[in-house]
Amino acid sequence: MQLGLIGLGKMGGNMRERLRRAGHTVVGYDRNAEISDVSSLTELVGKLEAPRAVWVMVPAGAATQSVIDELGELLQPGDTVIDGGNSRWSDDEKHAAELGAKGIGFVDAGVSGGVWGLENGYALMVGGEKEHVDRLQPIFQSLKPEGPYGYVHAGKVGAGHFAKMVHNGIEYAMMQAYAEGWELLEKVDSVENVREVFRSWQEGTVIRSWLLDLAVNALDEDQHLEKLRGYAEDSGEGRWTVEAAIDNAVPLPAITASLFARFASRQEDSPQMKMIAALRNQFGGHAVESAKK
Repeated sequence: MQLGLIGLGKMGGNMRERLRRAGHTVVGYDRNAEISDVSSLTELVGKLEAPRAVWVMVPAGAATQSVIDELGELLQPGDTVIDGGNSRWSDDEKHAAELGAKGIGFVDAGVSGGVWGLENGYALMVGGEKEHVDRLQPIFQSLKPEGPYGYVHAGKVGAGHFAKMVHNGIEYAMMQAYAEGWELLEKVDSVENVREVFRSWQEGTVIRSWLLDLAVNALDEDQHLEKLRGYAEDSGEGRWTVEAAIDNAVPLPAITASLFARFASRQEDSPQMKMIAALRNQFGGHAVESAKK
C-alpha cells in the first residue's frame, strides 16, 4: 500500500522504516531536508495514487492544524488523512468535520511504542468511520506488534486519541509508583543494592512490566541516577486526562497526584523525578537534564 508520512522524527522516521520493511511504499516529508523524501507537501501528494492516504506525525496543536489545513487544499474526495500524533480528541472532531466537508476521510490514531517501535511494533488505538479504518488495515497491521494484540478500532472519531490519552495517564501513575518505591529503598540503610532489588522484581512478581525493565536499564546506566536532575516535563496528555475526569466526574486520584508530582519537580530537585526522567528517556527517547554540579 502507498502512504504519505508527514513528520519523520523519532517515531515517524522509525514508522517509515517499519512500513517499508513490510513492503509498503512510503513517501515521507519532514522540514529537515536531509531526512525527507520530497521537498514539499505538494510533491508528496503528487507522488501518491488516488485514493491517497496521508499519515500526520507532527506536534499537537498549531502544527497539526497547519498541516491539516494544507492537506485539505491538496487532497481530493476519497482520500484519507490519519492523525497519528498526540492531538487532543476534541481537535479530531474539528478536523474530521473540516476535511469531511471536502469529501476527505479522517482517522485518529493513538500510537504507543516510542523509540522501540521499529523492532517491537506500535500499539495502535484508532478512531473513525469503519469504511476509512478498514481501508487502512494493511498499514495498521504492519505497524502493530506481532500477535493478536496491540491494535483496536476504539470507536468513532476522537476515540483513538482519547484512549491514548487515558493510556498515558495510567503511564504517569505507574511511573510515579516505581519512582516513589525507588526513593524509599534508596533512603534506608538496610537495603544495600536497590538496583538489584528492582532487577529481582522482573520475574515472578505482580509488579513486573516493561516499565520496570526500563527502570533497570536506567539504573544499569546510572546506578543511583546521580547524573540526572530531578525534573520531568509533561506531554499535555496527563493534563487532558485529569480535565476529562473532572468533566465526567470520574475520580482519578493516582493519575492526578502523579501529574502534580511532575509540577513539583520544577520547584526542586526531586529524587522521584530522576526516575521519571530516566524512564521517559528509556522508552521514548525524551530529553533529560544533567544534574547540577
